[in-house]
Amino acid sequence: MKKNILKKVAIVGRPNVGKSSLFNRLARERDAVTSDMSGTTRDVKKRIVTISQNREFEVLDTGGIDYSNALFSKVATFSLRASKEADIIIYMVDGKTIPHEEDKALFYKLQKMNKPLALVVNKIDNDKEEERYWEFLEFGAKATFPMSVSHNRYFNDFYAWLEKHIPVPETKKELLIEEDTRIDPFSETTEQVHTHYEEDNTIRVAIIGRVNTGKSSLLNALLGIERSVVSDIAGTTIDPIDEHIEHKGHNISFIDTAGIRKRSKIVGIEKYALTRTTKMLKKANLVLLVLDATQAVTELDERVSGLIEEHKLACVIILNKWDIKGERSYEEVVKNIRDELKFLHYAPFITVSAKTGLRVNKILDQIVAIYKRYCYRIPTSKLNDALRDAMRRHHVPSHHGAVVNIKFATQYETKPPKIALITNRPEYLHFSYIRYLSNFFRKRFDFEGVPLDIVARKRGQRMDEGEEFI
Repeated sequence: MKKNILKKVAIVGRPNVGKSSLFNRLARERDAVTSDMSGTTRDVKKRIVTISQNREFEVLDTGGIDYSNALFSKVATFSLRASKEADIIIYMVDGKTIPHEEDKALFYKLQKMNKPLALVVNKIDNDKEEERYWEFLEFGAKATFPMSVSHNRYFNDFYAWLEKHIPVPETKKELLIEEDTRIDPFSETTEQVHTHYEEDNTIRVAIIGRVNTGKSSLLNALLGIERSVVSDIAGTTIDPIDEHIEHKGHNISFIDTAGIRKRSKIVGIEKYALTRTTKMLKKANLVLLVLDATQAVTELDERVSGLIEEHKLACVIILNKWDIKGERSYEEVVKNIRDELKFLHYAPFITVSAKTGLRVNKILDQIVAIYKRYCYRIPTSKLNDALRDAMRRHHVPSHHGAVVNIKFATQYETKPPKIALITNRPEYLHFSYIRYLSNFFRKRFDFEGVPLDIVARKRGQRMDEGEEFI
């Protein structure tokens, strides 16, 4: 079936004209960080949105075009590149000011691209302020719209213009692929079709770490393009950045989150960044924890890692800046991390240099391999064979003379794998024995990079009561 290619609509303009507010309005959620501070948006943020008659398009929120310093100049370069990639351009100006010569120059530059281009005069909050809108007609735009994004005013004509350039999608013919069409109940080969992996080709990967560990540089290296703004200024990334690539039949969705720093040092718009990072982790399957190989693990690294444990996510530890790591050996670095981040004992390491590209290519293969384990469902018979082997090696300890029996085990969920131990006295099954079984199952079924969620239950007891994360 032919895949519909979505139109791209870029919102561009100078800083603080309301681009992110319009982006949020189109996306129907407070997705992009907005503030009165110039330079709040620094990377290009993308969302697929829908308007009337199921018209879908991808909207691009860009940073303000400003050349006042090196960081803002790089942001401006990204914004103009997004304009070139877009099919439709919305240029926003601040309607509370008189027309600015720099706005005119930028608008004329965009006109030369010969694309549908609208001039949106924002912050026209009432009928009286509409008088200022007429001054912007001197831009000579084919489509000019007064608007108040914050007050949700004057949107009808703007939406009508968008609809002229966004086609109504063709009726989608869904491919109905039923599991029953793959398994013939009368066939002798039915059992050979069975798989223990839950099919889902989308992997949501969050890149997290404290400030200046190289997260944005790593994303750029993985994508092979400069997608995220990189600078030596701590806190450069504010909004989480979404980008997708295909690898070995999987759609990998990367989220480059803002760097995390101590609460006492969080200033200005960075307070929004921490909230956005936590929100993104709720949607992620796997985390790339980026550590600075030139430094020992800090208390803040431990706090950042705690977010992975809290959300029960698969994990790969990325040791970045390995090209300048200093005199410490690989063994010393790993020992330091294992000692300080004990709860991530299941996570493998990859030493890389995002700057030079050293071993970055190995990360994608590792992501796919770990995600398959994250989705793995152990057949009940094999799980109980492993349980019996484990109990033969080390018997279940009694509790003050009370015998504790584990009758059987069953996996009741994936992402992460969740296992219930059905026992006569779940409250007396010691946590150290659960940890022993976790390590035994991890080794038997190869769960490298994946957390295991193991609970002790009586027969018939709900699975979501008092889970223990191992």
